[in-house]
Amino acid sequence: MNVEKLMKMAGAVRTGGKGSMRRKKKAVHKTTTTDDKRLQSTLKRIGVNAIPAIEEVNIFKDDVVIQFINPKVQASIAANTWVVSGSPQTKKLQDILPGIINQLGPDNLDNLRKLAEQFQKQVPTAGAEATATQEEDDDDVPQLVGGETFEAAAEEGQAAK
Repeated sequence: MNVEKLMKMAGAVRTGGKGSMRRKKKAVHKTTTTDDKRLQSTLKRIGVNAIPAIEEVNIFKDDVVIQFINPKVQASIAANTWVVSGSPQTKKLQDILPGIINQLGPDNLDNLRKLAEQFQKQVPTAGAEATATQEEDDDDVPQLVGGETFEAAAEEGQAAK
């Protein structure tokens, strides 16, 4: 394009004056500060207390670990509320596990092993364990005899108690 043509086009553009639309100033909302203030006031109402000297927090979720380095930790035991604030890093479990095991120590390592054994016992497998849980569930329902209704069986069960 020609420079003269550009100058002519620029002169034709009207940015103000009579009959032109007014620009409305777009208000900039500071939602982060108001949200933070609201959150802090709610936490104060719950009664959280800061817990000092925590260097690291790890949250385990499936095969991912959310790790906070030098977080601000607040807790309210009565409300069963824990607040961890800081910058999180997402890592894979196999990458972080050797470092965590070293931090646990021998006593906590035994506790971790017991938890793993309990977890393995809780997961039902096909076979005898699955039928045992099914039998436990059947205890709640009264056994019916031919020609008997649920209502009659329930009344007999209450009468026996």
